[in-house]
Amino acid sequence: MNELAWTPDLATIERANATRLVRKAGVADYAELVRRSQADPDWFWPLCVEDVGIEFSQPWERVLDDSRGPEWTTWFPGGRVSIARNCVHRWAARRPDAIAAVGLGEDGSRRTLTFAELSHDVTRLAEQLVALGVGEGDRVAIFLPMSPEVAVASNAIAHIGAIQVPVFSGFAAPAVAQRLQASEAKVVITQRSSSRRGKTVPMLAICEEAIREAGSAAQIVLAPFELDAHPGELPALEVESETPYLLAYTSGTTGKPKGVLHVQGGFLVSIAREVCYQADVHEGDVMHFATDMGWIMGPWTVVGAGALGATIVFAEGAPDWPAPDRLWRIVEAERVTSLGLSPTLVRALLPHGDPANDLSSLRTFVTTGEPWNPDPYRWLAESVGGSRVPIINCSGGTEVGACFLSPTPVGPIKACSLGGPALGMAMDVVDDAGNSLIGTGEVGELVCRRPFPGMTRGFWRDPDKYLEAYWSRIPGVWVHGDWASVDADGFWFLHGRSDDTMNIAGKRIGPAELESAAVGHPAVREAAAIGVPHEVKGETAWIFCCLLPGAEATEDDVAAHVAAELGKAFKPDRVFFVDALPKTRSAKIVRRALKAKALGTDLGDLSSLENPESLDQIGAAVA
Repeated sequence: MNELAWTPDLATIERANATRLVRKAGVADYAELVRRSQADPDWFWPLCVEDVGIEFSQPWERVLDDSRGPEWTTWFPGGRVSIARNCVHRWAARRPDAIAAVGLGEDGSRRTLTFAELSHDVTRLAEQLVALGVGEGDRVAIFLPMSPEVAVASNAIAHIGAIQVPVFSGFAAPAVAQRLQASEAKVVITQRSSSRRGKTVPMLAICEEAIREAGSAAQIVLAPFELDAHPGELPALEVESETPYLLAYTSGTTGKPKGVLHVQGGFLVSIAREVCYQADVHEGDVMHFATDMGWIMGPWTVVGAGALGATIVFAEGAPDWPAPDRLWRIVEAERVTSLGLSPTLVRALLPHGDPANDLSSLRTFVTTGEPWNPDPYRWLAESVGGSRVPIINCSGGTEVGACFLSPTPVGPIKACSLGGPALGMAMDVVDDAGNSLIGTGEVGELVCRRPFPGMTRGFWRDPDKYLEAYWSRIPGVWVHGDWASVDADGFWFLHGRSDDTMNIAGKRIGPAELESAAVGHPAVREAAAIGVPHEVKGETAWIFCCLLPGAEATEDDVAAHVAAELGKAFKPDRVFFVDALPKTRSAKIVRRALKAKALGTDLGDLSSLENPESLDQIGAAVA
């Protein structure tokens, strides 16, 4: 049984935002607040909006409208809101000289933006986008490293009611092109180059190549921005709550990356709730998340910290370069209060030893991206946090917009657990028939039984795939694709994905995208990719390839080709050459059987296989 890794003291409880909300709600404790928030969304969400201080310029007519069914529920209909005003402009009016953003370079450079400066730059960039023909509903891609320009760009797009399309800054041109083409982005915001582990990344050249490959007419706006020609007078557009805000591309188990759509009202309220009560960020706090805008935690940080009036520390480059202690030095120098990082990063930092830095400013760790292992979790809690900093281990997803499960500093936390359901999230663990397993300790499917404000409004131009992905298993219930369990003490744990999606160093990617990149090699006929456990990355990719007759290639050739297509982060750990892949008679590759043979686990039912002998060669190749 997992031991308690955190028990709050009275001072922590008294200071916490969650405690204030419990008292405002008039309930006995946080657990009762969670239960009532699940059962009565009409009561909870207005309470949350008021307590966090989110401002709607026009009140909503009702909290939610589920007349089209839970799958297409809308939130705060009739209300008008602006993420740019809530996350930037109102703080410029209240605290103009407070630091809104800090930018740190790998070379040791440092620069800052006050809220007044950020607000002015956001408005002027918004004016530049309008001058380029961008209007409400148009898509603008952000292809930038983590820097203050990210906050400027993200909020400038929201300022005019356009839709931002964040693109992972480590992608190669083909992957960028795919997202530009799918979103029909009108503008791409990038910079000439960035630095990663001391090497120059030619971002503008990658962007230009991607635009050519996509056959796109997208215009390029370069950071640092030249904004002197724009006066900074354009008011932020107050949009209807359901106005699209964010189009984030994430991979599934088959096909091309899917575009996950989020809206201004629901995303703002959902993220602000999480950063306020789960991460316990206060006005004037300092937040740093080792992330990228291409991962949902990038927009999570920009919106969540912004909504609460906190300072965001952006760090370009790798968190462990030029020295392994770079992350700890950032915490010490910037007096970071809330630090976000992935279990993968913790596993990579652990071998370098305990930090020698002053980390006394820290009040919370926020972790997400993949399941924890006990030893790295304990090291972060005890050796880094000194047993005085709770690990707020969240689980949600790009489609969720925030988290399904999360602990809070006001309650005890078991090592590696996710606490329990986040506020307003009606979570359950069910068996194949949809029956609840809570109280049994058994592992089942993680589901959400009610809609929630932060949920995606569907996949871009593919509503059927959205319904199939989350709502087809159990009528009216969101089935997320994670295995979960709840122990006898009520603590929730995850046990990995229940589909084939891989999670490589906290970045989700489907096998189809890796396979497509491998098949792009001139010698490869077909390919199948599987996720394999990795002690640092959490998971890595193995790709099994069939070559064209008479063709030749090496493992390194194919691996390098995949990296060139998708980016270095997705380079497969191993490539194997085989004559055939296990398939059904309908020519569907059975990855489950392939993975089981490769890892030496139970093969299960092979009756559907047309060529079971292919597994013998796979076993021999791995051996």
